[in-house]
Amino acid sequence: MFIFDAHLDLAMNAMEWNRDLSWAVKDIRAKEEGMTDKPDRGKNTVSFDEMRKGNIGICMATQIARFVKRDSQLPGWNSPHQAWAQTQGQLAWYRAMEAIGEMTQITNKEELNRHLDFWNSSTKNKKPIGYILSLEGADSIVTIDQLEKSHDQGLRAIGPAHYGPGTYAHGTNSIGGIGYKGKELLKEIARLNIILDTTHLCDESFWETMKAYQGPLWASHNNCRALVNHNRQFSDEQIIELIKRDAVIGIALDAWMMVPNWVRGKSTPEAMGVTLEIMVDHIDHICQLAGNTLHVGIGTDLDGGFGKEQSPADIDTIADLQKLPDLLHKRGYNNEDIENIMHANFIRFLRNTWS
Repeated sequence: MFIFDAHLDLAMNAMEWNRDLSWAVKDIRAKEEGMTDKPDRGKNTVSFDEMRKGNIGICMATQIARFVKRDSQLPGWNSPHQAWAQTQGQLAWYRAMEAIGEMTQITNKEELNRHLDFWNSSTKNKKPIGYILSLEGADSIVTIDQLEKSHDQGLRAIGPAHYGPGTYAHGTNSIGGIGYKGKELLKEIARLNIILDTTHLCDESFWETMKAYQGPLWASHNNCRALVNHNRQFSDEQIIELIKRDAVIGIALDAWMMVPNWVRGKSTPEAMGVTLEIMVDHIDHICQLAGNTLHVGIGTDLDGGFGKEQSPADIDTIADLQKLPDLLHKRGYNNEDIENIMHANFIRFLRNTWS
């Protein structure tokens, strides 16, 4: 079944992890054998070939570069100008992948429909993967007028915050609102018809955003607080608010977001029982809140700073997402429901937003 993945940090893997995603996953793992600079070395799950094997024909592909102030303990760039330059380097990588036929950018409804028609009809072995540009954390937007430049480059979704306090909002593990700069950013996002990604907004920033913003929004990779009680997840009240706004929520596959009591660097997916069945639990929770299957999708975040050591035990590569339809079917979901979850909800959202 065709899959739309609403969150993959492809350029980050290429530019910061130095992974050539045109290689096979096994070759990337072999190249990283013995490396210890990052905990997921040799445990990656994503490559272009594996995406094609898994029929993952479109993804939201990120730019990401956090700006941190001098007293912050978080990793990041020491100035927003450095963060902006990093995102521009990531964009250059996406352009390079387009040039060699690995990827193709999608920026509007016509391009979306063309790509879907091509992907579903072409018999080519190496079809270019469609990507829609997303910015995870807005700290690299030095001044508001830069957002229009990013939009001209193809940016179609943006999350105001990532981890900690940001320039425009407070993110995961922080407390605070969006302030004047955040409200100005929201006005520009609405003017440009960019999708607001509510992922990572802390509770206070989330609710202030709901009051200040009336444009298109979703949560690209966010799980359920009712199942994992941490501020990174959304509460039922937040999920219901997103449903009221016709949003779609992509379920992520970072193990600590899937089950409670995960201890980074100690817990293992096998010991904690983390499998794709747990992903279905989060999917089902949102469907029960909504009363339908129209507001949930897939936003894996695979290789988003973690690998097999912190992914479902029954995933070797991203191609194993094709196990999901059978798991959903066994839970009582019919074919239309499963198509909604695997791709149709996010595609319908984009078509409506880009009308």
